[in-house]
Amino acid sequence: MSLYINLRTVVVTILFYSSTLLTYITCTETNLQPNIVLIMADDLGIGDIGCYGNNTMRTPNIDNLAKDGVMLTHHIAAAPLCTPSRAAFMTGRYPIRSGMDNGYSVRVLVFTGSSGGLPENETTFAALLQKQGYATGIIGKWHLGVNCESRNDHCHHPLNHGFDFFYGTPLTNIHDCKPGEGSAILTNFQGRLRLINNTLMVGLLILFVMKWTGFTNLGWGIIVWLTVLCSLFFGAWYCVFGFMRVWNCLIMRNHDVVQQPSNGETLPTRMVEEALAFIERNQRKPFLLLMSFLHVHTPFFTTKAFIGKSKHGAYGDNVEEMDWHVGQIVNAIEKAGLANKTFIYFTSDHGGSLDSVGSNGEHDGGWNGIYRGKKGFAGWEGGIRVPGIFRWPGLLPSNEKIDVPTSLMDIYPTVVSLAGASLPQDRVIDGQDLMPLLKGDVQRSEHEFLFHYCGAALNAVRWHPKGSDTVWKAHFFTPKLEVGPCYRSEICGCHGQYVINHDPPLLFELSKDPSELNPLSPDTEPLFHEIQNQIQIGVEKHRKTLTSVPFQLAWNNVLWKPWLQPCCGTFPFCWCDKDSNVSITMRDPSQ
Repeated sequence: MSLYINLRTVVVTILFYSSTLLTYITCTETNLQPNIVLIMADDLGIGDIGCYGNNTMRTPNIDNLAKDGVMLTHHIAAAPLCTPSRAAFMTGRYPIRSGMDNGYSVRVLVFTGSSGGLPENETTFAALLQKQGYATGIIGKWHLGVNCESRNDHCHHPLNHGFDFFYGTPLTNIHDCKPGEGSAILTNFQGRLRLINNTLMVGLLILFVMKWTGFTNLGWGIIVWLTVLCSLFFGAWYCVFGFMRVWNCLIMRNHDVVQQPSNGETLPTRMVEEALAFIERNQRKPFLLLMSFLHVHTPFFTTKAFIGKSKHGAYGDNVEEMDWHVGQIVNAIEKAGLANKTFIYFTSDHGGSLDSVGSNGEHDGGWNGIYRGKKGFAGWEGGIRVPGIFRWPGLLPSNEKIDVPTSLMDIYPTVVSLAGASLPQDRVIDGQDLMPLLKGDVQRSEHEFLFHYCGAALNAVRWHPKGSDTVWKAHFFTPKLEVGPCYRSEICGCHGQYVINHDPPLLFELSKDPSELNPLSPDTEPLFHEIQNQIQIGVEKHRKTLTSVPFQLAWNNVLWKPWLQPCCGTFPFCWCDKDSNVSITMRDPSQ
């Protein structure tokens, strides 16, 4: 009996301490999972922020993030356009791997009622964090598709890609969303349709006159049928583009359309309200919040408190309002006592939309600083060089600058690792975990090569040789910046009249010439041919990792399909406003 009691005591003791140890480990792992707040601006130029050199725009809240954390000065988007760049950001993979870019002139999603979008077999960082127990939310812009085959299948929707909560627009901010701005969707295509329509109308008018005056023997029946066909053509064209504000400018809360068309005047404030509410209700568990701003994409919706406050017109006002919104989110985290438990990241999806100076000395849009090019112009730094600011008090150093090549795709493995998850093993992940670099454990990222695509065509390569501080960049083709169709277009094509091909590739040393003004040659760079050879080896190795996938942005996927159109009523009567209450009080930004 005594032996039995002793054994029983030993077993109970072991079980007790094992349980205690398991509880300790579990709690420790939970405590090690930081909250993750990812803040992405839209079309923000890297030169628009104070900590990146701007001394005329007020961005104190973003600047404070850099002062309290780490700032990357060689941070690169995977594409100079919204849809492919965001796809790469969400998956950690070049957009060509998921089919989220192509070689056509349309390289972004332009309708909510189209069938293209982020494929269901792609695994976002949100999906991996969701499995780790994170509350996951995205507020603002999605721009990665909605439906595939029916109006409510939501195959591309954020809630089908790992997010528990979504509030915002499934598409983007476009000129159609602001009354009086006019349509900017497929403007060239619209122009051709308008020309065809006008030609048909003039032809019909001439035909009527000829019939009336006896110059033709065509019967009235044929003329009536031609009139009906022309009317159907005009009606179809007008339905697609004349109702763009209704079809594309809508707000969703999770799966439900709550406002159609959207009210852009109050939407930015409502988005901040949703972000603060998300933080409030999830502060007792680890959470992932992706704050995807509509700022500073045109048209500019700026509240009265910020209008006329900046030195750079409507664009500057919008930038400064966005900075204030960033401050609201950071303040909410600090007031909740979560600062030391929260990893914060700020960036833009790509470069500024315009970098020209108007006659009044103001920049008409995003300023890309010293970098050449802009949004939509593949390859040049101005379209892909973006801010990269990280803050995590106690774990990351403060007021630190790092100037080595990194990518938006690096956020994927970084946050997955922080959450204690594992990367997918059935696919290539192009991003690299940034934490060793951010903490100062290493002096360079794992990227030896970064590849830059224009649609499905590789147009430039960045090479950071191992053991060297030098960064080389070779362009296989470049957009025509000064004259031609690129000069007049927001988005430059990837072939033919839009580009200039280079053989041998145009070579720059970015570490000395970040503005890409002085191309090298065998006369100015003794290692010119060796550098080109090493880059070509890197390209061939990269190409072997690619597999063929369907183009999500092919014409048949981007065109509007009425049976896929999200609608808050009975299609086509899609008008509602179920979500117009705003409780946040805006203050004067000068106070």
